[in-house]
Order: sequence, then C-alpha cells, then structure tokens
Amino acid sequence: MTSLHTARRRLSQDLEIAVRQNAWVRQFSAAITVCDSRGILVAMNDRAAASFRAQSGKRLIGSNVMDCHPEAMRRKLQTLLENQQTNVYTTEKGGKKQLIYQSPWYHNGEFGGLIEIVLDLPAEMPHFVRD
Repeated sequence: MTSLHTARRRLSQDLEIAVRQNAWVRQFSAAITVCDSRGILVAMNDRAAASFRAQSGKRLIGSNVMDCHPEAMRRKLQTLLENQQTNVYTTEKGGKKQLIYQSPWYHNGEFGGLIEIVLDLPAEMPHFVRD
C-alpha cells in the first residue's frame, strides 16, 4: 500500500469519526456528503444517509460519487474536483425546493475534495438586501 493511499485512507477514517463524534454534524437538518479529491465518498451525515437509503445509505461510503450521477453531472463534478471550484444552485422536484451547495474542502492546506450540503427550502422565503 502506498503512503498516499494510506494517507487518504486515514483522512477518510478521520472524517467519518468527526462526523460520528459531532452530533451537530450527524444530526444537522441538511444532508452533508463529503468526497475526497478522487470523488470517493468518505463521509455523510444521518440526513444524507436517509436521502440515499434506496441506494444503501452509508454503505455508499467508499464508492465513487460519479457512479450515482448522470453524465452531465459527472462532467460538472469532475470540473469541480479538477479546478477546486464551488457550485451553487437550486432544484425543485415534486414541489420540494432545495439549495445545493458544493464546495472544496481542505486538510492542512491540501485540497481534500468536495463537500455537498443540501438544504430544503420553504415554498416562500424572504430575501433581504442589506447595503
């Protein structure tokens, strides 16, 4: 096993421990998933696991996020990983609106991968301009 592989494995284990130990992350009302710089899913909170229940929930940890997305999203995720970019958008399905926030995360200054936060949005929401 290479030292890079060992380091990635240890980081993945550290992230999963952090999610388990931090009840606020584990029980946060938004779905949080974390992948490494290769797109391997390394952690998810309870809400994310519930949203992926039909696809095995937390058993997805260790799989590649590219495998569960259509081609257009795979290309977008690959671009985000390669360029360490943020992607933010909203979706609506079955009358349910969500905010999707995908952003790079770093460990000791090194690019670690992407974190995705999915927040349910109310049908109507105030917007404040604060100049």
